Amino acid sequence: MKKTFALTDAKLQPARLADLIKFEIKKYLARERRKPLPAGMDYWTFDCRFGAAVDTAEKIFTSEINKHIDAAFEQQLPAVYVEILARACKHQPRDNHNDAE
Repeated sequence: MKKTFALTDAKLQPARLADLIKFEIKKYLARERRKPLPAGMDYWTFDCRFGAAVDTAEKIFTSEINKHIDAAFEQQLPAVYVEILARACKHQPRDNHNDAE
């Protein structure tokens, strides 16, 4: 998903518009997680970027998207750019050595 969201709407209050944007992103993440994984992969991870425009977007974690949307509304930005790219990953095995012996 690479999308620019307008943060102003004549018909909607800012709080409702924020909820709609967050819901659309949540729906996209859920849809991507339901896709079948490639062979040998364990889970989907997401590379996210967020900013006022495409060229000023910075990398963020998926869990921080809602905080950044709220901050953009507080700063009264006219629009925000959100980029979320799904990537299949494999868990790395943990090193379970016990050094207390």
